[in-house]
Amino acid sequence: MNKQPEITDKTRQTFINVFCDLYSQKPIEKISIQEIANKSGYNRSTFYQYFTDIYELLNYVEEKVLKSINEEMASRELSTHTFQDALQCLESTDDISVLKALLGDYGSVHFVERLKREIPFERLIVNLPTNDIFAPYLIEFYISTLLSLFRLWIRNGKDLSSEELVKLIDSLFANGIKPYHILIKGEG
Repeated sequence: MNKQPEITDKTRQTFINVFCDLYSQKPIEKISIQEIANKSGYNRSTFYQYFTDIYELLNYVEEKVLKSINEEMASRELSTHTFQDALQCLESTDDISVLKALLGDYGSVHFVERLKREIPFERLIVNLPTNDIFAPYLIEFYISTLLSLFRLWIRNGKDLSSEELVKLIDSLFANGIKPYHILIKGEG
């Protein structure tokens, strides 16, 4: 007898949710299939009906996020406010807790590199001379900074509104940290 697709999807999503919750708290090497199964309310054999191991589950989650972000970026006309577009694409993934796990303290550098490589963030950089010898460095700086600040924002529970974050990032790219130096030192 075949299971109903909505039950299958619900079970798979339960495994994903439990995995992401655990992955945001500890490294993948410390997560067991038994732990995922127990917290999901299923047994190990049910887990194996969906995934061969934890790394296949991780890959499934990463692929789903990358596909979702790519689809979101492809479906929208980019405004002149490119970082805001990128932020909205990242923020509109199905579940922010998945991104929190993948980009969190225990997330893999491999995923961050895949994100930088597979998501066309470079098209968000306006007026960048692509034939310049510095172009790859400028692109890396831009994308790495955006992702790092996004990760911090997620980790801090979105303590700034998305508009405040965009304004801060625009200011940092335009003026550097010097205007904030006075605020940091408390001289003002």
